[in-house]
Amino acid sequence: MKKRELNCKLIVSDFDGTLADSNNVVSEENVGAINSYVAAGGIFAVCTGRILPSILPRVRQIGLKGLVIACQGSVIADIESGRIIRNVKLNCRQTAYICKKLEEVGANVQVFTDEGFYTDIPAEAEHLKLYENITGITAMHTDVAVSEYVKRNDISCQKVATLMEHKDQAALYEKLCGIFGDEYEVTCSAKVLIEIIPVGENKGSALKYLSAHYKIERERTCAIGDNLNDLPMLQAACYGVAVGNCSPLLAKEVKYITVTNDENAVAKVIEDFGYLGQ
Repeated sequence: MKKRELNCKLIVSDFDGTLADSNNVVSEENVGAINSYVAAGGIFAVCTGRILPSILPRVRQIGLKGLVIACQGSVIADIESGRIIRNVKLNCRQTAYICKKLEEVGANVQVFTDEGFYTDIPAEAEHLKLYENITGITAMHTDVAVSEYVKRNDISCQKVATLMEHKDQAALYEKLCGIFGDEYEVTCSAKVLIEIIPVGENKGSALKYLSAHYKIERERTCAIGDNLNDLPMLQAACYGVAVGNCSPLLAKEVKYITVTNDENAVAKVIEDFGYLGQ
């Protein structure tokens, strides 16, 4: 088969809700399209809000190599060796402050570290069990408020998050944006999740890092996502594509919208934007 000429040399995709379908499965169609694209000389990378121990097994399972981006862009690692290349963290003071503010508004708290995550949600809670099942990581629990535990144990982290029902997300998101202002970046990576991360350490800065690392100009880059946390990445790429199941907040900000994650969206984007002569 003749090798196809590339339009985009770098394609970066979100994982949950984008590369993975609604059953948390990466389809054979998506894997096949990625393999063909890589064989043609393209670079495909995953950029996710998941912590590294959660995403590494998944990208290895589908045969990806090179770099993977975790924790909204603050962690970059080599897939095969697991070696961490970049790891930006909130220090202990910052982590404790964010936790305390969440506790003050009655929100639950999750603190994500290199090893896993701490939470104040009861271990038997169904929504926590569901989250653990999706991420493959079992939560660690504290015997005091998470903010206090963080201070006592000098814990730094990549992000702090809170889980909620989808109907409550918009109001809480607005409230937290007001609380943290420009000091921290508040974003949503799922319909039931709000995350607080260091300012500027988002998926957009991660895509720029990959572009520089692989020496690929912006005009040859594409990014795919489904939620508000993907917006900086879609804006940083030349072609920012939202999947058909994306958040309404994301949909109104992007030029391109493709099919849903249950319709092999990544394969569709690779075909539409990855090659010349379409």
